Amino acid sequence: MKKSIPPHALLYPNPVLVVCTYDANGKANAATLAWGGIASSEPPAISIALQKPRYTYDALTSRKAFTVNLVPAKYAAEADYFGIASGRDADKFAVTGLTPVKSAVVDAPYIAEFPYALECEVIHALDLGRHTLFIGEVKGTVVEDGTEALWGGDIISWNAATREYFAQGTAVANAFEAGLRFVK
Repeated sequence: MKKSIPPHALLYPNPVLVVCTYDANGKANAATLAWGGIASSEPPAISIALQKPRYTYDALTSRKAFTVNLVPAKYAAEADYFGIASGRDADKFAVTGLTPVKSAVVDAPYIAEFPYALECEVIHALDLGRHTLFIGEVKGTVVEDGTEALWGGDIISWNAATREYFAQGTAVANAFEAGLRFVK
């Protein structure tokens, strides 16, 4: 008999996405979201799903901008805190000591200490019931010099089944090449 697990657990690994916004008063906020990913390659777009009661929801609907920040392993605790605490009750940047930086292309901050961020403008919002799916067109990227952190395993992923964070693993095959042995 097959074991039943939640569908989201089958889509492991999920990158840990820290979404940054400004609230109505211009205060920077960061929220770790479990649901998100690539939505389109042309135009380049990211999807993120958020519940309406969340503090970040109002910022997304009013400011129409956000950044998606990828988390280095050494900041796993800060990213976890961003998902536990509410920006209504705390200044998450002050608590963690991380630095919000104003994006030059969208009305949202990114995190200085994180090596990669996608700067997005909300182009669609779809009410799915408990969550709203926001589609953000990528208007810019922030990338620190080199790609060692991304490709070297330093950026963390989330396993919904075990509720654990993991560093990315070792490459096992080349995409668009390994499967060619089956092409006749």
